[in-house]
Amino acid sequence: MRIHGMGDKAQKAHIRAIKHFAGFLKRSPDTATPDDLRAYQLHMTDTEVTPPTFNTRIMALRFLFGTTCDREDMKRYMQFRTQPRRLPSVLSIEEVSEVLAAAPGPGLKYRAALSISYGAGLRASEVCSLKVSDIVPLARLRHDSDRMLIHVDEGKGGKDRKVMLSPDLLDLLRDYWREARPEGWLFPGKPKITPISARQLSRSFNSAKHLVGLSKPATLHTLRHSFATHLLEVNIPSRQIAAQSPAGQWMSGSFMCCSVMPN
Repeated sequence: MRIHGMGDKAQKAHIRAIKHFAGFLKRSPDTATPDDLRAYQLHMTDTEVTPPTFNTRIMALRFLFGTTCDREDMKRYMQFRTQPRRLPSVLSIEEVSEVLAAAPGPGLKYRAALSISYGAGLRASEVCSLKVSDIVPLARLRHDSDRMLIHVDEGKGGKDRKVMLSPDLLDLLRDYWREARPEGWLFPGKPKITPISARQLSRSFNSAKHLVGLSKPATLHTLRHSFATHLLEVNIPSRQIAAQSPAGQWMSGSFMCCSVMPN
């Protein structure tokens, strides 16, 4: 799995899926027959396994038989399940502003972390993994101070990328840095040699959401969906939103998502 470039999460998901299949078979999964695969898929359907979980297990089995066991023919007996695509919940700019302003203290740590999740469209794991040196204007390389970029190290799929950094978000991050003086991790946990966890970040979002009385269903990931939606609303091309590359710093012009940052 490492040779094929799978990240740690994907590897663990594959191993869990194969263990589940082995538990169903009650023998080594490499001895499975086409009838075993049909029975397993029927079992998952009868027990109302959700389509995402169903498909994750099928992906793991396809890798097991197609790559590990060299039994490519077994793939013919596996079917993915389709699922209805629901539009994600999205917050208005006003609602985002209220939630960010209500981020729990003390200090600016969680407000800054939630703001970067929205203002740069980062996933929770990407926010938690940020280092001070990843915020180019905060780094001690003064000649880079005009490059309004955030370096995301090993994001989804293990890929590095650069994303935009607005002046409003930079101002907030500078205020936070002056207050907390983090070294290494931008948002250190306890102990400081480790970063905050995605669970801690999610709790801070939920706390802020309840504090402002936000009733619509929303999770921390809703900030990322809201970021993309707000850009689409001002006619930013979807391919640029998806790319989020240094060449696409389209927020520096007439619209800036991070203008919702509370003072």
